[in-house]
Amino acid sequence: MAGEKIVLVGVLPEAVVIDAGEQVVWFSNAGNLKIEFDPQRSPFASNVFQAPPGVRLSSGAARPGLNPGSYRYRLLLNDVVIGHGEVLLRGK
Repeated sequence: MAGEKIVLVGVLPEAVVIDAGEQVVWFSNAGNLKIEFDPQRSPFASNVFQAPPGVRLSSGAARPGLNPGSYRYRLLLNDVVIGHGEVLLRGK
């Protein structure tokens, strides 16, 4: 096939695994990105993260002393929920 072009429409990992001290970075060119964790169950200093299109959205390091486990979040693009994700924090 000549002239084939591939378009990556959007791939959201079901889960991302991090160790203590690591952070997560989300990125989208498609619109305003917003990540929302449950206020009682965020592994990071904040439970809401936002960035305009084309800007890397960094969570910052996981909170110290946090128990290993699963932390689910909602992913919004231009204030519309388009998916859910999960951060898995590994133990030492």
